[in-house]
Amino acid sequence: MSVRKLKPITPGQRFRVVNGFDAITTDKPEKSLLAPNRKSGGRNSQGKMTMRYIGGGHKKKYRIIDFKRDKAGIPATVASIQYDPNRTAFIALLNYQDGEKRYVIAQNGLQVDQNIVSGEAVAPEIGNAMPLSAIPLGTIISCIELRPGQGAIMARSAGAFAQLMARDGKYATVKLPSGETRLILVNCMATIGAVSNSDHQLLVSGKAGRSRWLGRRPRTRPVVMNPVDHPMGGGEGRASGGHPRSRKGIPAKGYRTRSKTKASNKYILERRKK
Repeated sequence: MSVRKLKPITPGQRFRVVNGFDAITTDKPEKSLLAPNRKSGGRNSQGKMTMRYIGGGHKKKYRIIDFKRDKAGIPATVASIQYDPNRTAFIALLNYQDGEKRYVIAQNGLQVDQNIVSGEAVAPEIGNAMPLSAIPLGTIISCIELRPGQGAIMARSAGAFAQLMARDGKYATVKLPSGETRLILVNCMATIGAVSNSDHQLLVSGKAGRSRWLGRRPRTRPVVMNPVDHPMGGGEGRASGGHPRSRKGIPAKGYRTRSKTKASNKYILERRKK
């Protein structure tokens, strides 16, 4: 994987850094795995704006991803590595031996024509999905379930990975991408390897218009608002002072909002780094 710095023939390209897309093998998605993706513009069912700074953006179809990896013991061949406009990671199209096709999150190093499989008694190789009870300690993993059968919800974005640190009884200790160390049930599934497209963090948009293509509207800074709109608004000129806080008045930097009585606190061994 690589990135390309464009030659600036327009002002918007002067600082633009784009993905090289070396890993992508086709630009045509599998039609049977597409679904409509309707935009809300940040509005709820009553038409009221409940999320600001959302709207516009290019029209796109949703790719139906298999996060559960529940076809145990049935080998699949990687048919292609594809771009997905709905996520930062690349996706892989799998052709199973029984004829079914599915999309999965592509791991770093996954190749076309490679065979991958999910289940307990499989080799811990890149792209294979296994329960945490069967994965060797110290292995780099991604696409991790939090509850058995729920489907992967952690370490799914570009370049993300976690590490299996230890096992004790029915719990495994996993160090997550945020730096948090947490207990997860050993019968939860995870995929071997880090997520693809690790160069995503190096990309530079180059112009504000590209954010609009992605469906992001301009965000107003709180300090330029009026006092009626935000706690940090108002003042003559560029007023400094006051503590950074949210629109609701909650401090923004270092203030812990997690409940001390939350049931899952006992599974967190070490909190994420600040």
